[in-house]
Amino acid sequence: MIRSRTLLAALALSTTLLSGIARADSAPVTAMTPDVVDKYDPVLPAADYIRRDVMVPMRDGTKLYTVIVMKKGVKNAPIVLWRSPYDAHGDAARGHSLRLVDLIPAMDAPLVEDGYIRVYQDIRGMHRSEGQFVMNRPLAGPLNPTGIDESTDAYDTIDWLVKNVPESNGKVGVLGSSYLGFTTLMAEINPHPALKVAIAESPMVDGWIGDDWFHNGAFRVSGLDYALEISTGKGDANATVPHGNSDDYTRYLEAGSAGDYARKYAIDTVPFVRKLIENPSYGPFWSLQAVDKLMAVRPLTVPTMLELGQWDQEDSYGAPAVYRALKDQPGRAPLTLVIGPWRHSGANHYGYELGALTFAGDTAAQWRRDWMKPFLDHWLKDAPDPHAPAAVTYATGIDKWEQSPRWPMGTPTAYYLGADHDAGFAVPTRTGTVSWVADPANPVPFVPRPVSLGNSAQWTTWLVHDQRFVSGRPDVVTFTGAPLDHPVHLMGAPAVDIWLATSGTDADVVVKLIDIYPDDAPEAGSQGAKPTMAGFELPIGIEIFRGRYINSFAKPEALKPGAFNRFRFALPNVDHVVLPGHRIAVQVQSSLFPLYDRNPQTFVPNIFLAKPADYKAATMQIGYGGATPSAVLLPIVP
Repeated sequence: MIRSRTLLAALALSTTLLSGIARADSAPVTAMTPDVVDKYDPVLPAADYIRRDVMVPMRDGTKLYTVIVMKKGVKNAPIVLWRSPYDAHGDAARGHSLRLVDLIPAMDAPLVEDGYIRVYQDIRGMHRSEGQFVMNRPLAGPLNPTGIDESTDAYDTIDWLVKNVPESNGKVGVLGSSYLGFTTLMAEINPHPALKVAIAESPMVDGWIGDDWFHNGAFRVSGLDYALEISTGKGDANATVPHGNSDDYTRYLEAGSAGDYARKYAIDTVPFVRKLIENPSYGPFWSLQAVDKLMAVRPLTVPTMLELGQWDQEDSYGAPAVYRALKDQPGRAPLTLVIGPWRHSGANHYGYELGALTFAGDTAAQWRRDWMKPFLDHWLKDAPDPHAPAAVTYATGIDKWEQSPRWPMGTPTAYYLGADHDAGFAVPTRTGTVSWVADPANPVPFVPRPVSLGNSAQWTTWLVHDQRFVSGRPDVVTFTGAPLDHPVHLMGAPAVDIWLATSGTDADVVVKLIDIYPDDAPEAGSQGAKPTMAGFELPIGIEIFRGRYINSFAKPEALKPGAFNRFRFALPNVDHVVLPGHRIAVQVQSSLFPLYDRNPQTFVPNIFLAKPADYKAATMQIGYGGATPSAVLLPIVP
């Protein structure tokens, strides 16, 4: 009550003062004006840009928040659109400046400086857009009866833009990375006629086979935290698990199964998390929303560039999968696969280095300048055709860009595991096994402890981390070849072909292909700023496979104890040269924690629901030579 009286008194005083000012100035005064505006469309006199904030209507009446920015004076200009769950308002307001290039992502600066109109949009249900958010919203059909999806929303957005942005030339391109790579590809399904080009970077394509949620059936535990963040409060970045600064290795281990972890922090109440727990195998929920499969049965009519980082720690599968699905399609639109020496979404940042590796200049800026922008210019501004080849890749090891008429370029060549932990191109003359004990109570960490999945520096570089940190663990076996006397150039996806037996009824197989530097290798950086590369064990590729899916991704089966099973799966695509004096190693283990959930090594119907008693140590054996010729097939070019 006291506060109410005080407020009334203050209002009365304000009214008296305003009345006095009005009498003194002999000018009318508006008693009250609204504090909220429906449309923010400033044309600041001193600024070099125009910004329009609009709500674009979809066919079902839902309106999506959209920011349109361009340099002043732009006319007859193409539009480049990205559709994001990560806050369109922030994408176009990264600072306080009168210069547009200071407000937008660095990758967009060359576009707006060259007269492009840049458009950022919150997808349905996120941030300032209306509607309901659905993770990786499936295409309208069996999984989505609404008739509304990211394809229709992209179509309706483009239709509105070409009709309501008078500075436009009527041509639109769409691009984006990660989740935005997914929305980019969805825009190409039943595309609007004005959509002339697409660049999908590190796209989320198949969340079970090899992108964000699972890899060959092994669950990525950090996906639970991500699902919470993106599904709460229309994408509230502050919606995180309250775990403090503890070692994530200990935190996840103490929680138990991934399902136990979800229940402990109430993440199991998130609708998408429930879908994860209910769909641990590759059933219709996953297969019917796999974007590569959706695109494979439709003609590619939009010229497309697919880009990813060679060490993409989140979505290494998607872009090559879409390329494989479309490359042999008769009469398709132009299609190019780009692989750079980057982390996830690294093409949009600075590309001088990654972890201990240093490259020949800013490789990300080189790609944007030499390939991305000319590709956009040709299809949106009628500029000369850059004649993008089938593949543009950066050869790590020799640090140069390469153009290829097809992908993969390499011929699969067996690199055999052998006796005495040796490896080489010759067929082993001896037959035998190498064994170790895998204990779920002591899983192999994927980076040195303490582990912090929220630590950007640790997370973005784990795929290039020196693998010597696991040396000496008895549950990690390494097969190493002799120093090379000639370079070995890999262009494609190395393929695992390993024979393994377990004393349990389920098993995970983790394979690392490693480039071991000689002991006299120079430092990576200047003045000792980085670790020396002497003896460095650089992962060329790392991947996991869950044994229960060895015969069928859709129907898991228990493994027969003691019987050898043939594990065949692909490592990520690479363009890498192993130099003379270096050695090629293959490392095998049974866990990669807490990146992936632990396999109980006892078959249970759903590992999310595994009980503590299900987690049991098991003896693993790799066979070599004879009837069990374990190898990794290297895609070698001359």
